Amino acid sequence: MTKPHVLLISTDHWPASLLGVAGHPAVQTPTLDQLARNGVRYTNAYSECPVCIPARRTLMTGTAPRTHGDRVFKVTEPMPPFPTLAQTFRDNGYQAYAVGKLHVYPQRDRIGFDDVILAEEGRPILGAIDDYDLWLAEQGYPGEGYGHGMSNNDYAHRPWHLPEATHVTNWATRQMCRMIRRRDPTRPGFWFLSYCHPHPPLVPLQSYMEIYRDFEPPMPEMGWWADGVDQLPYALQAIQQKWGPFNDDQIRAIRRAFYALCTHIDHQLRLVIGTLREEQLLDNTIILFTADHGDMLGDHGLWAKRLYYDNAANVPMILVGAAGDTRVGHHRVDDRLVGWQDVMPTLLDLAGIPIPDTGDGLSMVGEARRDVLYGECGEDAMSTRMVHDGRYKLIYYPVGNVFQLFDKQDPMGEIIDQSNDPELAEIKERLTQRLIAELYGSDEAWLQDGQLVGLPHRDYQPTPDRGLSGQRGIHWPPPPLELSGKPVGAPG
Repeated sequence: MTKPHVLLISTDHWPASLLGVAGHPAVQTPTLDQLARNGVRYTNAYSECPVCIPARRTLMTGTAPRTHGDRVFKVTEPMPPFPTLAQTFRDNGYQAYAVGKLHVYPQRDRIGFDDVILAEEGRPILGAIDDYDLWLAEQGYPGEGYGHGMSNNDYAHRPWHLPEATHVTNWATRQMCRMIRRRDPTRPGFWFLSYCHPHPPLVPLQSYMEIYRDFEPPMPEMGWWADGVDQLPYALQAIQQKWGPFNDDQIRAIRRAFYALCTHIDHQLRLVIGTLREEQLLDNTIILFTADHGDMLGDHGLWAKRLYYDNAANVPMILVGAAGDTRVGHHRVDDRLVGWQDVMPTLLDLAGIPIPDTGDGLSMVGEARRDVLYGECGEDAMSTRMVHDGRYKLIYYPVGNVFQLFDKQDPMGEIIDQSNDPELAEIKERLTQRLIAELYGSDEAWLQDGQLVGLPHRDYQPTPDRGLSGQRGIHWPPPPLELSGKPVGAPG
């Protein structure tokens, strides 16, 4: 039997809610909606550590943050010495190629791929000029990738400033289409397409801004617990005071720009699927679409990631099997609890490849299911932890020893914190004990006589944002390259 090809598609900052098939009232995702109907959509998919580098280590090794060693954002941390997804495919006769954002260190570490065509969001300070920047220069736009003036972790927005074909979304799509066409026809392919957006900078094409001109984005939901910054845990105070404040019109404009980046990716995916179809590979290709984390987009007055509310941690997970593969099926929705650690074993399982015993994940098409998923992000005062059992989600902030409890089946969702509801006391205690069992390293300081006591309460004091949340300059000539392992300036 011919081994199936595998196409893994990752985006950055895409919440699970931003899909038409998930019932979103405004966002336009016809391609992903069709993929979901041709396979299975996992509604309870979470990023174990919802920030780029730790999440990608999880994706590529099938391991949780405790195993791979990063729950913070270790910019210059090499990949752990575990079999990677790409290397495991190659060890079993596959060709393996990646296009787009890899976010590893050193940047040119191929982590098991035969080759990587790289787009690293303008990070030459970490030691490499990526392939997208080199290509831009060849098109006559040297160093102009950030000529729009928007920041990498900010919500100022404007249309893309160069011709449409030069947008990194178009570039990555065409590079992947070319890679598929240039495949070795004697071997199956594992292809990883990693889009930089909808991660800021918010610079969609004008044509996609126009699509949303007549759509009214829903306004953010505000939890009753989020009323008043002084009442929030320390970590939430820090995040809520980092961006904005934005008025209603500004929030709608930000959301339109964000949705435009999503729809642009959705439409570009049609070219990749069309290439697979025209190369007569589509029926024998497994496709998985996901994201490393989401973005709060103003919910509860919060923005960006590093949180376990659904808009930040609940990620899209759409799996399409090879034609006729009943393990995946079609027109299915699966509510089992899954994480990014499950992507590697799932794809290997569907391809008939033994799963390395170094991983922590479970195949999403197997019989085994986890009863809880543990999430950890940050350390010390900025820490947040999560225990999710598929219905109830416990979130913990150590500063002030703050608990929150949400019921996914409650129509109020995350608007009401039920951690003090006496009827849910037993559930809260059960999840708390699971959380305690997961603590290690510096987290153990939060315990006293086996009980969580956390850290003393304190209020957040704003600090300067001198780099405008990771602003880039004109990269021609290139900024100083640092090859010693110590980055020059903040990477953003």
